[in-house]
Amino acid sequence: MAALPWLRVDGPRIVDEHGTAVTLHGVGLGGWLNMENFIAGYPGAEQQLRAALRSALGEEGYARFFDAFLSGFFAEADAAHLASLGIDSVRIPVNYRHFEDDQRPFELRESGFTHLDRVIGELARHGIYSIIDLHALPGCQNHHWHSDNPTHVASFWQHRHFQDRAVWLWEAIADRYRDRPEVAGYNPMNEPADPTGELIGPFYARLERAIRAVDARHILFLDGNRYATDFSAFAEPLPNTVYSTHDYALPGIAGGTGYPGTTRGEYFDRAVLEETFLRRTEYMRRTRTPVWIGEFGPVYPTDRPLEEWRLALLADQLDIYREHGASWALWTYKDIGLQGLVHAHPESPYLQRIAPVLEAKHRLGTDSWGGSDAGVRAILDPIDAVFDREFPGFDPYPWGRRQFVAGLVRHILLAEPLVERFGDAFAGVSPEEAEQLAASFRFAHCVERTPLSEVLRAHLL
Repeated sequence: MAALPWLRVDGPRIVDEHGTAVTLHGVGLGGWLNMENFIAGYPGAEQQLRAALRSALGEEGYARFFDAFLSGFFAEADAAHLASLGIDSVRIPVNYRHFEDDQRPFELRESGFTHLDRVIGELARHGIYSIIDLHALPGCQNHHWHSDNPTHVASFWQHRHFQDRAVWLWEAIADRYRDRPEVAGYNPMNEPADPTGELIGPFYARLERAIRAVDARHILFLDGNRYATDFSAFAEPLPNTVYSTHDYALPGIAGGTGYPGTTRGEYFDRAVLEETFLRRTEYMRRTRTPVWIGEFGPVYPTDRPLEEWRLALLADQLDIYREHGASWALWTYKDIGLQGLVHAHPESPYLQRIAPVLEAKHRLGTDSWGGSDAGVRAILDPIDAVFDREFPGFDPYPWGRRQFVAGLVRHILLAEPLVERFGDAFAGVSPEEAEQLAASFRFAHCVERTPLSEVLRAHLL
């Protein structure tokens, strides 16, 4: 295996150690070291899932399930598949809980690096860079499930203690990988949501100083505020730093019916996609720093045949990124069918076991990502009427009243009891059976979304 060259920032470009410009074409490894409900099929947040499975499976079954899950979700066959598509980088989301326990803060759990080290090495053997992404921080840096947040409060910004722990953890991560060029860099915080906009800039500056004191070489990939869309809090860019925006196109994620076409009263075509991209990357282009689209991509609803316009939308985005020299990481690599390049087989033991819960999730709209409120309008309409009457000007951060109510009712109130039902689905499962269920996520047992692969191959190869 030839060693991957070091990468660094040179003005508006990422370059290797020879000065050759590098554009990163990657995927996100969502749902693995940071689990997400739509990816693995459970309701709520990861910490709730883990509590439910520990109760249902017992300690041995719980341990064997997650050992098999972490080993099987991404292995050599997955790395080989990505290489065959032309992918050259993987953004690896991780949850701080793998490295630190809330009951024992500032004590590093060496076991947390076991699978991360393994996958970084496996990717490197296939010529693929890794970008380590801290997706869930102590205290939760944003308001939603993907930061392992069971509430609607981003407490990270309210308590210095949580910020101190995040800095400490990044010092430990940087110390471990400071001599590893196959790690392209560090993405210290996924989709931050600082409501004031006053804390994120000073925190990033503090974090940069702490990491650089340990590791002066790796690139930092810094997400904008408000879920990687707002860069108004930043002035001069930090050295050897890439600023990251996320670029989900509304028709691909919000129940669109066609592209080009109208979604939620707004017309979308290629020109609109490019205009959105240029608006979201204005800070990078103005400061002449590289552009990295850390997440993007449509969903592919499982209750209907594949809609070709979703692939056309993705192809347009890829062309726009190429024309503007932007690096990117498509979301996401593997799941149970909504968005992944590959997904667990519908007839797999795992999906068969949780099928009643999946049906309830769909009916109640408990997933924010890919879910619908159609089945719970009888609950939401009266609440909306009260807000219209009593609080017409209420516009909470980050996404306004509609998403605020949905978060509290669908994604918390209804999801919490459904987590218990998810756990009940595993009652009586033996440790051996638990391993077999987790094996449903192995590459050999998954289904490739071939039309999506063809779009990527056509663009990259």
